[in-house]
Amino acid sequence: MEFTVGQIAEVLHGAVEGDAALRVDRLAKIEEAQVGAITFLANPKYEPQLYTTGATAVIVSRTLELRQPVTAALIRVEDPYSCFTALLEFYQQSTRTGRRGVEDPSFLGAGSTIGANHYRGAFSYIGENCVIGQDVLIFPHATIGDRCRIGDGTIIYAGAKIYADTVIGARCVVHAGAVIGSDGFGFAPQPDGSYRPIPQIGNVVLEDNVSVGANATIDCATMGSTIIREGSKVDNLVQIAHNVEVGRHTVIAAQTGISGSTKIGSYCVLAGQTGIAGHLTLADKTTVTAQSGVGKSIKVSGEFLQGSPAFSLRDSLRANAIFRHLPELDRRLTALERNAQTPEKS
Repeated sequence: MEFTVGQIAEVLHGAVEGDAALRVDRLAKIEEAQVGAITFLANPKYEPQLYTTGATAVIVSRTLELRQPVTAALIRVEDPYSCFTALLEFYQQSTRTGRRGVEDPSFLGAGSTIGANHYRGAFSYIGENCVIGQDVLIFPHATIGDRCRIGDGTIIYAGAKIYADTVIGARCVVHAGAVIGSDGFGFAPQPDGSYRPIPQIGNVVLEDNVSVGANATIDCATMGSTIIREGSKVDNLVQIAHNVEVGRHTVIAAQTGISGSTKIGSYCVLAGQTGIAGHLTLADKTTVTAQSGVGKSIKVSGEFLQGSPAFSLRDSLRANAIFRHLPELDRRLTALERNAQTPEKS
């Protein structure tokens, strides 16, 4: 698809410096861009690339002061990063518009309905009594169980497994291999040492604009719902257990595990390989650094946590600094003890 610089600036509510009639047909990184590409500059450390890039157009901040002449047309906006992200979203959506219709073989169960302009790939399966909105894309080998509800514009990628009674909102993305609604890990210990499975009769609810990464797993609730609220993003290989609630616009990085019945606040950040124990509450805007383990509730909003067990980032950094000096401190302590035991000469 090809657009003029002026057309893109209009979409982004930006102002053009240079030739607005120049045409672009692709997006690229600033250091790799060539003629016909549009790119962006958000990080000041990449500013030297602005003066050497081969891009036809660059999205920059309204406040950027040029230090050298530039050959590319500039589109000045309030937030270059957000604007380029919007362009990426537009490009991604545009490239999917050709995916429409039904490929054979595919299956649509009795009593199920699906809206206009949808796509169902080969070997996709939709169970009975499902309600699926318009502009939904369901890629090959995806499975959707009975009585599911899926909102407008949602994308279910190849091989995703959506269990019965799952509710997925509008404009969600479920990537390949994700499993949503599998049984929660609930077993009752028996007197003989064995474990009896506890029936998991709840479901999973994804609100609007939720993204679930490849091979992520979200378990259904024992009763009620496991809930991922509006705008939250779940990375690849994340495990979310039964009855967990994740607040709005929270991001959860790869290989994180959240145990059952824990409540994660809104606008939280869980970095990679974070572990969260069960039945906890994390306040809004909590940030947990990579490979940390959280074993107690966090009640104050905006806390930064690090370590295993995780505690205040500031205290953790101070403790780590002391830890690095332990060998030297040990030598000094040993020397002091030796001196204390040596009698003074008269």
